[in-house]
Amino acid sequence: MKKGEVDIVITGADRIAANGDTANKIGTYEKAVLAKENSIPFYIAAPTSTIDINCPSGDKIPIEERDEKEVLEIRGKRIANPSSHAKNPAFDITPAKYITGIITEKGIIKPDKQQIYKLLKNKL
Repeated sequence: MKKGEVDIVITGADRIAANGDTANKIGTYEKAVLAKENSIPFYIAAPTSTIDINCPSGDKIPIEERDEKEVLEIRGKRIANPSSHAKNPAFDITPAKYITGIITEKGIIKPDKQQIYKLLKNKL
């Protein structure tokens, strides 16, 4: 990105809140922030079934916490200090302000409540 070798970033989403915030695998938020910093468009590609209009924002999306052993051990052998602990979330939240657009089977929209409701009006 820094070298100008990336024109666009597209990732998926496991869940999209009504305001356009998204939940996806760890690292998606980081990519979105880096894309914004480097003036690169950042898109989410996901089916409309991923949108949860009953979830107002990314702050309300529950994030699965996986076992810390996945971070602290390799093949059952501890690689970290015995007193160390780790957080191991399965997803991160990307705020809508970092998302250029959401690509769906019904078209591309801006990540905001009005656009999301308009897109889904036939499904409601």
